[in-house]
Order: sequence, then structure tokens, then C-alpha cells
Amino acid sequence: MTAVARPTEPAARRTTDRARRSPARPSVASPRGAVSRRLATAALVVVGLAFLLPLAWLLLAAFDGEASYQTRLPARLTLDNFTAVLTPQTTFQPLANSLLLSTATAAITVAAALLAAYPLSRYRSRFHRGVMYGVLFGTCLPITAIMVPVYGLFVALGLLDSMPGTILFLAASSLPMAVFMTKGFMDSVPLSLEEAAWIDGASAMRALRSVVVPLMRPGIAVVFVFVFLQAWGNFFAPFVLLLSPSKQPAATSIYTFFGQYGSIAYGQLAAFSLLYSIPVVMLYIVASRLIGGSFALAGSVKG
Repeated sequence: MTAVARPTEPAARRTTDRARRSPARPSVASPRGAVSRRLATAALVVVGLAFLLPLAWLLLAAFDGEASYQTRLPARLTLDNFTAVLTPQTTFQPLANSLLLSTATAAITVAAALLAAYPLSRYRSRFHRGVMYGVLFGTCLPITAIMVPVYGLFVALGLLDSMPGTILFLAASSLPMAVFMTKGFMDSVPLSLEEAAWIDGASAMRALRSVVVPLMRPGIAVVFVFVFLQAWGNFFAPFVLLLSPSKQPAATSIYTFFGQYGSIAYGQLAAFSLLYSIPVVMLYIVASRLIGGSFALAGSVKG
């Protein structure tokens, strides 16, 4: 028969003392665990209601011909609110402007962030820490604090009421956070993969384009969605820099539903808000397939 090794007396004593000192965790089936579970469930219900009530008002008011600020069932379902807002001046042109602003801003920001994050991730110098502190400071700078000098700069350069100028400003204001996020994703790509490409004769830019970028596609998708949402919901910058009504994005045209003396077209506002959220929902669906897929680095390095 095989002898079973038993712990020595000091080891067994230490194990018993450790078990006595460690506090007993409440079992899920115990009364204490049941109370904790009920409190957690109640907190989640409260948080869920805080999000569901505004969404319920949005859905109900969009199909209510006499909608108000109260959340109530409509007496008669109607599509009059959608018919009123589905016009080129109210919805189609502003949504097209928003898509142009947000997509161009996200594309330019992601491209610039990749080029800026690559040396910060792969090379070390005495200025590395100072540059990173500068990037972090740029993420904390509120956009309202720089709009006055930016407005003066746009007037001096003749870029006021210019769509390309507004896109460049939105990209520049989103770049610090994009660089910080891109560097974090790029640090997870093994350097040995680039070294193998360098041995084969690839340059640094070729390695970035052929090795690093394909492996960090989920990270790039995250940065793109983040910058797109920032530009999509930005009201202040386009409102100040774009003067022509034909160039206003949807984030600023939503202000037209607020009339004088506090009158608000609640039904049309809700219908426009639903239409305004459709491109963002579609972007989330497309990006989730890139983000939620298999990890790009799986099996890329052995040993």
C-alpha cells in the first residue's frame, strides 16, 4: 500500500491557526448572504430604472401627438412627429454633416494617434516622461477654456465657417486621449514580432503598417468609436465655428426644437432624438464584431 504523507505537527498547527484567524465568509445560502444579495439586486433595479425611465419617455413621446415632459402612454399612436422632422433642413442635412464631421475626425485622429503612439511605445528617451505628462495634461484641458483663442485664430486664418477647419480642430482636441489609449493598446503587441519583420528587411513604418496595426485592430476600433462619439455629441465647437445653417450638424440643429418663451416641441424632439441615435447604434454593432472577436495576438508568440 502507498503511504500517505501527512503534514508535520508544526505545519498542521500553522494551518489550524491560520484558519482560526481568517474571518469566515458568509455563505450564499446563509441569512447574511441572502440580505447582501437582496441589497445588490435592489441597487441594480434602481440604476436600471434611472436609465429606463428617460428611454421610456423617448419612445412614448415620439409616437404621441400631444407629448409633454411627463412619461405617459399616448392616447393615440401617430407618426406625425416623424413626418414633421423627416425633412432635408431638419434631419437629413444635419445628419449628413454630423456623419462627415465625426467620421473624418475619427479617421484623422486614429491615423495621427498611431504615428504618435508608436515612438512612445517602442522607444525610450529622456524626454519620454515629459511627453507623456504633456499628453495627460492635454486630456484634462476642457474645450470651453480654449474656444476664445481658437475663435480668434480661426478668424485670423480665414477658417471660420469652414468644415475642414472644424474637422481639424475636433481631431486636435481629441488627439491627446486617443494617443494615450493607442499607446496602451500598442504596448500589448510583442516587440519580437516587429524584430522578426526588421530581420526580413522591413522598415519601421512597414512593420507598423503590416504587423502592429493588424494585431491591434480591436484597440483601433475602440479608439475610433470613442473619438466618433465625442465628435458626434459635440455641440459647443460646431455651434461656435460653423455659422451657416447648411453646415450645422445634428448636435446643434436639435436646438431648433426649443422655441421662444420656454415652448418645446416634445414629440418632435423625441422623434429626432431616436433618428439621431441610429448611426451610433449601427456603429456599435459594427465595432462590437471587431472588439468582441477572438484576441488578435492569440498564438502569435510561442515559448
